Amino acid sequence: MDGVNLNRLAVFVALVRAGSFTAAAEQLSLTKAMVSQHLAQLERELGVTLLVRSTRRMALTEAGAAFHEDCVRILAETEAAIERVGVTRDEPRGTLRLTAPVNYGTTVVAPALAGFLRRYPQVRADLVLDDHTSDLIGGRFDLAIRGGPLRDSGLHAVRLAAFRQVLVAAPCHLAAHGTPRRPQDLSGHDALALTALRSPLRWTFTARNGTRHRAELRPVAQANGAAAVHAMALAGAGLAVLPDFMVEADLREGRLQQLLTGYRLPEGHFHAVYAGSPPAKVRAFIEHLRASIAGASAKRVG
Repeated sequence: MDGVNLNRLAVFVALVRAGSFTAAAEQLSLTKAMVSQHLAQLERELGVTLLVRSTRRMALTEAGAAFHEDCVRILAETEAAIERVGVTRDEPRGTLRLTAPVNYGTTVVAPALAGFLRRYPQVRADLVLDDHTSDLIGGRFDLAIRGGPLRDSGLHAVRLAAFRQVLVAAPCHLAAHGTPRRPQDLSGHDALALTALRSPLRWTFTARNGTRHRAELRPVAQANGAAAVHAMALAGAGLAVLPDFMVEADLREGRLQQLLTGYRLPEGHFHAVYAGSPPAKVRAFIEHLRASIAGASAKRVG
């Protein structure tokens, strides 16, 4: 049975349905001899006679009738399976399992996901927030949102957006310790380090004229999550470098103040990462998320 060619099942079913080798050959765009060869080979592979035939008629054997019934069911189930795969390829549906960093996932991805689910009611979502790089394959994720440089891998990546790194501090900290005006002034201030970064205390500031200034901050506390660094900065514990989307509201409402505005820090980037050929739900969410990010940026500019 290991040597049975399953492609011959379709020829056998078509032959029974057509009622003759000539009609089956026409339907399958094969020669009559080829149909006969497929049947003969299938019978040899199975070790049973499926059809008895004379010059004028053919009839199923008992084994052939039972096998034909099973073949019809198998082919129908195969067609249904192919159709289901086609639906998931062409229409967003099923469960979208994705992972994102805690901060970006809460601030950007989750609101976009809510709108996506309203737009595509056939989709369910499973969002896992994790500041560590999750195993896309091992975690059975459809999609990962990742910031920073991407590892070299066989995964596909779509750039979503850039973000600015912003040096901030609470007004109460600045009132007590003064406001730094140049990168050289930072050595006299306590800093809050985000240990998830490669170099949380070493930063390169670029002035408007293009000159670069390297500064090493003095740590007073560190945390492995941006939310904790953000909370300590709001409480006045020290200076912090945080992404612009996280501190936008704080800067606007005066809870934090941006420092060294005449200098810029390196930009970061977020990508949507996936494996293989993405189904419709993944393609649609990437486009929705990009549109959501673009819309939010347009509002800020306006």
